[in-house]
Amino acid sequence: MRAVFGLVLLVGMGLAGFAVYMVNQYMDDQAALLERERQRAANVVATIDVYSPSRNVTYGERLTIDDVQVIKYARDYLPEGVFQTEEELFPEGINTPRVVRIPMRVNEPILEAKVTRAGAPQGVTALLDDGMRAFPLPDRMTQAFAGELRIEDFIDLYWVGRVRNGREISRLVKSRLEIIAIEEPDADGNGGGRGVVIQVSPEDFADLRVLEAGGTLSLTPVGRADLSVADEPIETDLTTVLGIKDEVVAAPEVVVEEERCFVSQGFGVNAIQIEIECQ
Repeated sequence: MRAVFGLVLLVGMGLAGFAVYMVNQYMDDQAALLERERQRAANVVATIDVYSPSRNVTYGERLTIDDVQVIKYARDYLPEGVFQTEEELFPEGINTPRVVRIPMRVNEPILEAKVTRAGAPQGVTALLDDGMRAFPLPDRMTQAFAGELRIEDFIDLYWVGRVRNGREISRLVKSRLEIIAIEEPDADGNGGGRGVVIQVSPEDFADLRVLEAGGTLSLTPVGRADLSVADEPIETDLTTVLGIKDEVVAAPEVVVEEERCFVSQGFGVNAIQIEIECQ
């Protein structure tokens, strides 16, 4: 009987020890799981709902309620000018669309700078800042940079022509002109770069028309961060580029003869000239 009791006691103690072991193991697993969850929660980026195009859109297109969607965007990296509600994006109702000023792609946040105000007219006039004018550049001028130029890029314009004295010069005539419209490449990346339109002041528009008529305009892109402005006009000609200097011809020396004064004495054929001191 004592043997049976001892055996039962041993079995009971074994079961109790095993139960304690399982409980400890469970608690360790739960603690590890909680720690992993804490680490995961610390690495989770807080997001916020913003509006984005539901398809790729380009400049001049109407942006309607059917062209937008709501996406999640990191709250800490939210760009300025996003739209978080339908009322912000379409303040005059969903039947009054905006016009796209800068091309956007799917899942790219819609920003105030990339669209016009609600109800603005469609076309190039919707892309102009107040007081500015649209100036189209001929395709022959932009073909060297076809596919490289983008909306909001800046360009400098140079003019080559003859001035009043017949000398042919090259001169920087306009700096940091902004591109507001351009033909976009297709889905395969072909085409694009034509139909470039820049915005200029009314005075610049008049200047460029005169320069077009009197010579040749060409462009060069400007870095976005390049805000430098030349203190003096940038101008050159062929003789300057080649280092040719005009030959200086000395003027002939002018010899001034000393003045001599005479008086006549006598009459008729007997008169003679007598030199006297000049008064």
